[in-house]
Amino acid sequence: MSLDSERFRKIFGSFPTAVAIVTALDEQGRPRGFTCNAVCSVSAATPRLLVGVGKSSQTFPALASSGAFVVNFLADSGEQASRTFADKGPDKFAGLVWEPSAHAGGAPILTDIALAYAECRTVQTVDAGDHWLLIADVHGGEAYDREPLLYCRGAYSTWPATAGSR
Repeated sequence: MSLDSERFRKIFGSFPTAVAIVTALDEQGRPRGFTCNAVCSVSAATPRLLVGVGKSSQTFPALASSGAFVVNFLADSGEQASRTFADKGPDKFAGLVWEPSAHAGGAPILTDIALAYAECRTVQTVDAGDHWLLIADVHGGEAYDREPLLYCRGAYSTWPATAGSR
Protein backbone atom coordinates (compact mmCIF):
# COMPACT_ATOMS: atom_id res chain seq x y z
CA MET A 1 0.00 0.00 0.00
CA SER A 2 1.29 3.44 -0.96
CA LEU A 3 1.41 6.37 1.44
CA ASP A 4 -0.99 9.19 0.49
CA SER A 5 0.50 12.62 -0.25
CA GLU A 6 -1.24 14.31 2.70
CA ARG A 7 0.41 11.99 5.22
CA PHE A 8 3.73 12.28 3.38
CA ARG A 9 3.55 16.09 3.72
CA LYS A 10 2.66 15.75 7.40
CA ILE A 11 5.65 13.48 8.03
CA PHE A 12 8.13 15.78 6.29
CA GLY A 13 6.50 18.91 7.71
CA SER A 14 7.11 17.61 11.24
CA PHE A 15 10.75 18.58 11.44
CA PRO A 16 12.27 22.03 10.98
CA THR A 17 14.00 22.79 7.70
CA ALA A 18 16.12 25.66 6.49
CA VAL A 19 14.41 28.02 4.07
CA ALA A 20 16.16 29.09 0.89
CA ILE A 21 15.39 31.12 -2.19
CA VAL A 22 17.00 29.68 -5.30
CA THR A 23 17.71 32.31 -7.95
CA ALA A 24 18.88 32.40 -11.57
CA LEU A 25 18.77 34.67 -14.60
CA ASP A 26 16.56 33.72 -17.53
CA GLU A 27 17.63 33.92 -21.18
CA GLN A 28 16.67 37.62 -21.29
CA GLY A 29 18.74 38.37 -18.16
CA ARG A 30 15.70 38.77 -15.90
CA PRO A 31 15.96 37.50 -12.31
CA ARG A 32 13.87 34.45 -11.40
CA GLY A 33 13.53 32.59 -8.13
CA PHE A 34 11.50 30.28 -5.90
CA THR A 35 11.33 29.32 -2.24
CA CYS A 36 12.90 25.95 -1.56
CA ASN A 37 13.48 23.72 1.46
CA ALA A 38 14.72 20.74 -0.57
CA VAL A 39 18.44 21.56 -0.43
CA CYS A 40 21.15 19.30 0.89
CA SER A 41 24.89 18.94 0.89
CA VAL A 42 26.20 16.15 -1.34
CA SER A 43 29.96 16.47 -0.87
CA ALA A 44 32.39 18.68 1.03
CA ALA A 45 35.54 17.26 -0.59
CA THR A 46 34.26 18.50 -3.93
CA PRO A 47 31.80 21.17 -2.78
CA ARG A 48 28.50 19.94 -4.22
CA LEU A 49 24.84 20.28 -3.30
CA LEU A 50 21.45 19.12 -4.48
CA VAL A 51 18.30 21.20 -5.02
CA GLY A 52 14.79 19.86 -5.70
CA VAL A 53 12.72 21.86 -8.22
CA GLY A 54 9.10 21.17 -9.08
CA LYS A 55 8.55 20.46 -12.75
CA SER A 56 5.85 23.14 -12.84
CA SER A 57 8.22 25.77 -11.43
CA GLN A 58 8.32 28.99 -13.43
CA THR A 59 11.99 29.30 -12.43
CA PHE A 60 13.07 25.93 -13.82
CA PRO A 61 13.48 27.16 -17.44
CA ALA A 62 15.94 29.81 -16.19
CA LEU A 63 17.82 27.21 -14.14
CA ALA A 64 18.00 24.87 -17.13
CA SER A 65 19.06 27.47 -19.70
CA SER A 66 21.65 29.22 -17.53
CA GLY A 67 23.12 26.12 -15.90
CA ALA A 68 23.87 28.28 -12.86
CA PHE A 69 22.03 29.42 -9.75
CA VAL A 70 22.43 30.78 -6.25
CA VAL A 71 20.99 29.13 -3.15
CA ASN A 72 20.20 31.96 -0.74
CA PHE A 73 19.70 30.43 2.72
CA LEU A 74 17.45 32.89 4.53
CA ALA A 75 18.07 34.74 7.76
CA ASP A 76 15.14 35.45 10.07
CA SER A 77 14.58 38.75 8.23
CA GLY A 78 13.67 36.82 5.04
CA GLU A 79 10.23 35.50 6.01
CA GLN A 80 8.26 37.91 3.81
CA ALA A 81 10.54 37.21 0.84
CA SER A 82 10.07 33.48 1.41
CA ARG A 83 6.31 33.94 1.23
CA THR A 84 6.61 36.09 -1.91
CA PHE A 85 8.88 33.62 -3.70
CA ALA A 86 6.60 30.71 -2.76
CA ASP A 87 3.89 32.27 -4.95
CA LYS A 88 3.87 32.57 -8.71
CA GLY A 89 3.66 36.38 -8.70
CA PRO A 90 5.02 38.48 -11.55
CA ASP A 91 7.80 40.54 -9.90
CA LYS A 92 9.14 38.72 -6.87
CA PHE A 93 12.28 40.89 -6.75
CA ALA A 94 10.44 44.22 -6.30
CA GLY A 95 11.90 46.04 -3.30
CA LEU A 96 14.66 43.48 -2.68
CA VAL A 97 18.33 44.35 -2.62
CA TRP A 98 20.45 41.93 -4.60
CA GLU A 99 23.78 41.73 -6.35
CA PRO A 100 24.81 39.56 -9.30
CA SER A 101 26.82 36.44 -8.58
CA ALA A 102 30.36 36.41 -9.93
CA HIS A 103 30.44 32.59 -10.03
CA ALA A 104 26.87 31.67 -11.06
CA GLY A 105 26.18 33.59 -14.24
CA GLY A 106 24.95 36.76 -12.52
CA ALA A 107 22.21 34.98 -10.54
CA PRO A 108 20.86 37.17 -7.72
CA ILE A 109 22.48 37.07 -4.29
CA LEU A 110 19.96 38.37 -1.75
CA THR A 111 22.53 40.13 0.40
CA ASP A 112 20.16 41.80 2.89
CA ILE A 113 18.18 38.69 3.88
CA ALA A 114 20.68 35.85 3.39
CA LEU A 115 22.07 33.84 6.27
CA ALA A 116 24.45 32.33 3.73
CA TYR A 117 24.58 31.76 0.00
CA ALA A 118 26.12 29.24 -2.38
CA GLU A 119 26.98 30.10 -6.00
CA CYS A 120 26.38 26.97 -8.07
CA ARG A 121 26.88 25.48 -11.52
CA THR A 122 24.71 22.51 -12.46
CA VAL A 123 26.59 19.28 -13.24
CA GLN A 124 23.63 16.90 -13.48
CA THR A 125 19.84 17.03 -13.71
CA VAL A 126 17.93 13.98 -12.51
CA ASP A 127 14.27 13.25 -13.30
CA ALA A 128 12.56 12.47 -9.98
CA GLY A 129 8.81 12.11 -10.55
CA ASP A 130 7.17 15.54 -10.35
CA HIS A 131 10.51 17.22 -9.54
CA TRP A 132 13.94 17.71 -11.03
CA LEU A 133 16.98 17.23 -8.83
CA LEU A 134 19.75 19.64 -9.74
CA ILE A 135 23.16 18.48 -8.61
CA ALA A 136 25.59 21.36 -8.68
CA ASP A 137 29.17 22.24 -7.85
CA VAL A 138 29.53 25.19 -5.48
CA HIS A 139 32.00 27.75 -6.84
CA GLY A 140 31.58 30.54 -4.30
CA GLY A 141 29.58 31.70 -1.34
CA GLU A 142 29.53 33.37 2.03
CA ALA A 143 27.98 33.00 5.46
CA TYR A 144 26.84 35.84 7.72
CA ASP A 145 26.40 36.12 11.49
CA ARG A 146 22.58 36.18 11.42
CA GLU A 147 19.84 33.99 12.84
CA PRO A 148 18.42 31.34 10.44
CA LEU A 149 14.83 31.22 9.23
CA LEU A 150 13.22 27.82 9.77
CA TYR A 151 9.96 26.26 8.60
CA CYS A 152 8.08 23.56 10.50
CA ARG A 153 4.45 22.38 10.56
CA GLY A 154 3.32 25.21 8.29
CA ALA A 155 4.90 28.00 10.33
CA TYR A 156 8.10 30.05 10.27
CA SER A 157 10.40 30.36 13.27
CA THR A 158 14.02 31.10 14.07
CA TRP A 159 16.71 29.14 15.79
CA PRO A 160 17.03 30.18 19.44
CA ALA A 161 19.92 32.60 19.86
CA THR A 162 21.17 30.55 22.86
CA ALA A 163 21.41 27.28 20.92
CA GLY A 164 25.03 27.74 19.87
CA SER A 165 26.26 29.14 23.17
CA ARG A 166 26.28 25.92 25.20
